[in-house]
Amino acid sequence: MVEVKIRWSGGGRDKPNATKSVSRSSKAGLQFPVGRIARFLKAGKYAERVGAGAPVYLSAVLEYLAAEVGNAARDNKKIQLAVRNDEELSKLLGAVTIANGGVLPNIHQTLLPKKSGKGKAEIGSASQEF
Repeated sequence: MVEVKIRWSGGGRDKPNATKSVSRSSKAGLQFPVGRIARFLKAGKYAERVGAGAPVYLSAVLEYLAAEVGNAARDNKKIQLAVRNDEELSKLLGAVTIANGGVLPNIHQTLLPKKSGKGKAEIGSASQEF
């Protein structure tokens, strides 16, 4: 949050002329916490100094990715299905294991029954059908 100093008015009953503090997230129009990400960037020692725009940009990117996964999951009903069916998300999260994500429905081609046309050629064939 941005600190704002309270100014006292000289007259009247000495009520503070307070201005409300506005968070950096709301200034940027984001839902993700810019201040918290700034704190993590500083504490993580990723760089000697962290500029003012870096946590805003990172918050915007994280919010966008969360929205993408959420929209895909809403369409596919499951996060695992959503991520694996989306080409870009699958590439981004290729090496990620999603906890309780389940498995993709897949039957190997060799396990499927062979397609063959039923005609006169099969009359004398040895079949297991009775």
